[in-house]
Amino acid sequence: MVERWWIISALPQNVGRLWLAPFSFMAEIIHHLSTITISLSSLPQSLLSPSLPPSPLHSHPFLNYRSKPPPPPPPPSLSLSKSKPHLIPFSAASPTQFLPKPPLSLSKPPPLQHLFPSNTLNNCPSSNKTDPPANDYFNLLRLSVRYSDIELAMALHASILKLEEDTHLSNALIAAYLKLRLTTHAHRVFSGLSCPDVVSYTAMISGFAKLNREYEAVKLFFKMRSTGIEPNEYSFVAILTACIRLSELELGFQLHAMAIKMGYLKCTFVSNALMGLYGKCGCLDFVLELFDEMSQRDVASWNTVIAGVVKELMSERAFELFRDMQRIDGFRVDQFTLSTLLAASTRGSAVMQGREIHAHALKTGFESNLSVINALIGFYTKCGSLKDVVALFERLPFKDVITWTEMITAYMEFGLVDLAVEIFHRMPEKNCVSYNALLAGYCLNGKGSRAFGLFCRMIEEGLELTDFTLTSVVNACGLLTDVKISEQVHGFVLKFGFGSNDCIEAALLDMCTRCGRMTDAEKMFSQLPFNQKSSITWTSMICGYARNGLPDEAISLFCLSQSEETMVVDEVALASVLGVCGTLGFHALGGQIHGRALKTGFLPDIGVGNAIVSMYSKCGNIEDAIKVFSIMPTHDIVSWNGLMAGYLLHRRGDEALAVWLKMEKAGIQPDSVTFLLIISAYRHTNLNLVDNCRKLFLSMKTTYDIEPTSEHYASFVGVLGYWGLLEEAEETINKMPSEPEAFVWRALLDTCRIHLNTTLGKRAAKQIIAMEPQDPSTYILVSNLYSASGRWHCSEMIREEMRVKGFRKLPGRSWTIHQNKVHSFCARDKSHFQSKDIYSGLEILILECLKAGYVPDTSFVLHEVEEHQKKDFLFYHSAKLAVTYGILMTRPGKPIRVMKNILVCGDCHNFFKYVSVVTKREIHLRDASGFHCFLNGQCSCKDYW
Repeated sequence: MVERWWIISALPQNVGRLWLAPFSFMAEIIHHLSTITISLSSLPQSLLSPSLPPSPLHSHPFLNYRSKPPPPPPPPSLSLSKSKPHLIPFSAASPTQFLPKPPLSLSKPPPLQHLFPSNTLNNCPSSNKTDPPANDYFNLLRLSVRYSDIELAMALHASILKLEEDTHLSNALIAAYLKLRLTTHAHRVFSGLSCPDVVSYTAMISGFAKLNREYEAVKLFFKMRSTGIEPNEYSFVAILTACIRLSELELGFQLHAMAIKMGYLKCTFVSNALMGLYGKCGCLDFVLELFDEMSQRDVASWNTVIAGVVKELMSERAFELFRDMQRIDGFRVDQFTLSTLLAASTRGSAVMQGREIHAHALKTGFESNLSVINALIGFYTKCGSLKDVVALFERLPFKDVITWTEMITAYMEFGLVDLAVEIFHRMPEKNCVSYNALLAGYCLNGKGSRAFGLFCRMIEEGLELTDFTLTSVVNACGLLTDVKISEQVHGFVLKFGFGSNDCIEAALLDMCTRCGRMTDAEKMFSQLPFNQKSSITWTSMICGYARNGLPDEAISLFCLSQSEETMVVDEVALASVLGVCGTLGFHALGGQIHGRALKTGFLPDIGVGNAIVSMYSKCGNIEDAIKVFSIMPTHDIVSWNGLMAGYLLHRRGDEALAVWLKMEKAGIQPDSVTFLLIISAYRHTNLNLVDNCRKLFLSMKTTYDIEPTSEHYASFVGVLGYWGLLEEAEETINKMPSEPEAFVWRALLDTCRIHLNTTLGKRAAKQIIAMEPQDPSTYILVSNLYSASGRWHCSEMIREEMRVKGFRKLPGRSWTIHQNKVHSFCARDKSHFQSKDIYSGLEILILECLKAGYVPDTSFVLHEVEEHQKKDFLFYHSAKLAVTYGILMTRPGKPIRVMKNILVCGDCHNFFKYVSVVTKREIHLRDASGFHCFLNGQCSCKDYW
């Protein structure tokens, strides 16, 4: 319905102008004009006093975003620390960023007489306390705030200027302007006061603090002190709000001391504000000490301390405080308590606790509270099912921008990119956080091109770019692995001055390493001052080395960071280094990192736990991997997938299928990766269970609503081929609903190699060559086919063509760990400082194996040379050199552990069976297919790999 507007002319004479008023509050205005005697005590608190400023923890995160740095710090005379404030970028991948945080105080404020002491009015030229029209101004200002009527507020301002100066009335005008977010107008009124009092200063400090002008708030507080005006309890809350937003701990300490000296620490909301500051700065001990010493607490006190322990990842402690809150003080929880506890449940993947909080919300009547529902959506995104999330979203009659953005994050977390985009387009209003959530979701799901396109659109539309925006687009460039685009984005980031941010620096390093720009990454890392290299930067560089096949450098850099004590090892660093240890098979160092995680309290972190399970599996210690999995407090789908992947790495398909049965009984929803692992498990079972595998594959869409991808088809083809059903495997490929990719045909070719089916193998090879003529591995494949058929000239022509085009074959490399050092070998490698001893030992080993019946298989030498030369090529493969070194360097009877980056050749595989007999050693070899355990002349792979 269109609102009617009326022209009001019957105003008091001193208003002096016509103004427009909405019909909806006409009656209220007439009432206030006719009622000219209103006592001061009845005036609205929301207008007369600068209300207690809410903590930044209470405000929505998107209010703090800005693409430019804050204003320059105040003059040196102010007692502020020199460190520049840093706004932590919002992480759209994490739903808890949207959860409302507890305010500094919800307690009842002091009476208005304490807020407006009489002496502050008496010291001013005129206060007009008994002038009846002044009371009407207070009520009209209240109405201007209630209805966001800026014109009415400015009209009243113009009228007030005609009166004698009244500090009390001016303070009400300042408060109204600040509530209308007209900071400049409020400051103009304040500057016009000849005798501003503590209320005037407090209102302006509070306004500046809440409107991202924290340095001006601090400067004004010191100005107030210099004029001899003592702060009251409201002043302390206002200035502490600015300190919280600046993370200004040093000034906070001074204010703490002042509050003690002036006796304001007994005020509950002052203590709450101090706890909020200490919690923001990571000083949890101070938070707990203040909390324990409080003589009176309110709900906000409990909320603040609970938020503090949740921030420090102490979820169990948060729930203990929640129970104490009800038992000791008997307080009824509010929406902030519930939201914070749901955030704790989300971060700790505490499913049961989160469901208990949900039940408590239903019991206490908060089931329809928007902030609680937003928190529940975040919780069920991480710890529940999509069905739970959608049910919560659709039940809400009103949805704010946070709710819509949470749903974008939820759909992205579940891999439903198109549904997330649909939600984005349906949003009635969007902000930079909404765009950031979509941007991060694209990156999370590997959609680098779409993420980059969205970023370009944000620039074209002039949207605000935050630290998080830049971090996401840099991550998108890393996904694209396009060198030119990465260089352009790199320049854009540096041009706009974001390069000094720790998160962006780490993202730039990561992007360079993903795009193969290791020289640029090393240059960036070396140019950083040693004392300015953050933990994130160290971690990015370590992961970069590991990603580019330089695990030795990764381990060396980690050890350097620890010896210099420059890297604070957090859960991300632990998981990253554990991943490197798993890649290298560095069992000893991995065990030490496991101990570090236990000592530093990161073992309950689900990401760290998953990394430890993976590390032990890749290092050949599946028993310890199982133990770590069993003691993990919670499991997510990555945990279950990791355990199954460990079993498959050790070719224990029956145990992997047993894990799948446990998942089904526990009601764990599988994902696409889960089905890849389950299908692959049927290749490593003791019995032929192809029928079961076929049923599972065909039920993916109908039962689990997961569309089979090319990866699933490749895995299924591998199972069919492994059990000898090569024709069915080829037929499955030909009947695929979409064009099969090259790796699907490679799966068929691999099984043709096992069963020596050259006819079908050549057909598969022809398909691969047609699809990927530029792939170096395709050229190797063609060359090998020519070599195996004796057409050496054609094979050499193919290899010459590779050299001309700059294609390089991935070189075979084998390594072993000795005395905490990686010893790496290539074929016919003599770079090792003990190469003479290694070659002498290998020659003795070959002679002993020949006596035991070993016959070299020269068909694995793909070069046109004499037969005796073929044996020389064959005997000095990298795996043989590594195993020989392991035998020489370890005591008799000890197992040998060797890692190889590609599949072990058939001759080496046969040779190691004889070595296990003549040396009476157990040899563990991990290649691209998994683990081979050679013992007493047998291999655990049963000669199928």
